Amino acid sequence: MIKVGVLGATGAVGQRFVQLLAHHPWFELSVLTASERSAGKKYRDVVNWRLDVPFPDDFGDIIVSPTTVPAVKKLDLVFSALPAEIATKVEDDISRAGVAVCSNARSHRMSPDVPLVIPEVNPEHLALIDVQKDSGRDGFIVTNPNCSTIMLCMALAPLRVFPFQDVRVATMQAISGAGFEGVPAMAICDNVIPYIGMEEEKMEMESKKIMGTLSGGMVKEASFEVSASCHRVPVIDGHLLAVWVDIDVPLQEVRKAFLSFHAPFSGLPLQPQKSVELMEQPDRPQSRLDRNRGGGMTVTIGRLRKGLRFVALGHNTIRGAAGASVLNAELIRSKKYI
Repeated sequence: MIKVGVLGATGAVGQRFVQLLAHHPWFELSVLTASERSAGKKYRDVVNWRLDVPFPDDFGDIIVSPTTVPAVKKLDLVFSALPAEIATKVEDDISRAGVAVCSNARSHRMSPDVPLVIPEVNPEHLALIDVQKDSGRDGFIVTNPNCSTIMLCMALAPLRVFPFQDVRVATMQAISGAGFEGVPAMAICDNVIPYIGMEEEKMEMESKKIMGTLSGGMVKEASFEVSASCHRVPVIDGHLLAVWVDIDVPLQEVRKAFLSFHAPFSGLPLQPQKSVELMEQPDRPQSRLDRNRGGGMTVTIGRLRKGLRFVALGHNTIRGAAGASVLNAELIRSKKYI
């Protein structure tokens, strides 16, 4: 078993990490870290656990550790759910101490030698781990993208068989994406907020790195442009994207591309049977009905129309955050980097 820990285990994404790792067949979760005010206390006493998710009792009595290098140095791997302003230095220090880091934070996503990976889309970018090793880093950092970027790139991956240069996307993003205290209830009830800080910029930048080509130890960004408009809506989980792509081929060819898409690997514990699922009903996918497909790891596509226009849906804290990072770690393990 690979010994792992979760950095920032009390937050919304940290809780998803604990949930997904609680009975994982490859990873043994033994360390949970949080802020100084939580360190030294039992996990069950400091976490504001989501009521709609069963609490993993096996981990309730774990004593929370401070988020420091000594707390995790004996582990093989840590999953980071830290805020970006903290993650930058902490993740760097931990990786240089010889521990692998799979991070959900944005801090290192655009660093040239750090893989920004969606396993079904660009697994070959994990070769950047070797670039980090060659530079003298004892461990390494691998990042997963922003939650809405994951949904967009998963939807675009089957379409790479067609040429396109212009992608436009409007998101309707769930409130859980902002964390427990990210959106006050009185601000989001009966409301849509047409701004999410840095979300549009992350989608526009990260997508081009993910869909780019690895050559000579560097990623050459994809040549298409992305224009994003992001909105917070009163849905608990599930980001819904309306997407426009300048692909001019018969819809039957596009439908075939979605239906035939499959991951370039198999046998990973968190891997869904279908990474991308096309729905033919005219009013699907819907957040409440479809966000948990594939255990929350499937991205569903619907409303396929000429133009090319469609909608995509994914679970933001599972596929778009903790689940994406755990799947990265599973791929890393299968490639024997840990």
